[in-house]
Amino acid sequence: MRLPFTRYGLPQVLLYPALILALMAALALLAPRTLWLIPAEILLCLILLWALSFFRDPKRVIPLDEAQLLSPADGTITDISEAEVNGLDGRALRIGVFLSVFNVHINRSPCSARIESVIYQKGRYKNALSPESSRVNESNAVLMTRLEEPRDRILVRQVSGAVARRIVCAAKPGREYRQGEPFGMIKFGSRTELYIPLREGAYEVRVSLGDTVYAGISPLIAYLKQAPR
Repeated sequence: MRLPFTRYGLPQVLLYPALILALMAALALLAPRTLWLIPAEILLCLILLWALSFFRDPKRVIPLDEAQLLSPADGTITDISEAEVNGLDGRALRIGVFLSVFNVHINRSPCSARIESVIYQKGRYKNALSPESSRVNESNAVLMTRLEEPRDRILVRQVSGAVARRIVCAAKPGREYRQGEPFGMIKFGSRTELYIPLREGAYEVRVSLGDTVYAGISPLIAYLKQAPR
């Protein structure tokens, strides 16, 4: 039987609910029967449900199509812009996805790819809604090469937010991932960015600012045309 929780959330998915349940039991047994007891128990119950929900790993049917780059994260498109990024030739197109504390936080590979490098950068914890957070916040840059044509290098960056304090990344150099396969998560609110080489006429952007996207399942963040390089 498949458990509906991500392995990247262990041990929190076991520890946090256990602590909340223990506190609820302690309040029920030891607290005086006052008017605030029931609201307190209801609040703890809601926190318990949220803690379990945060680490959920819903089953997804990946629309396999290597002509597409699928979203690497659930969330909202906050920016579509040009940027400089190490590891890619020249300037790149950046598509930023903001993950609230209510989104699924598992990161997935946008396409079938081989991991080239994983670079961790210490930093601050600014609000992940801001594109500026990409430059100054704690982050993990996962550089990968597409296994299908065009064999571009692309980059997925996991960025901590104001609440997030833990980036999990199982990707290692040399490992290959299928399109839509999970490779990590960011715990408690964050930002995930997709970078692709900026080449006019080579792709179409299929999302707009404010769109809601889903990791490995969204119609696309970018569509790569089989255009001459």
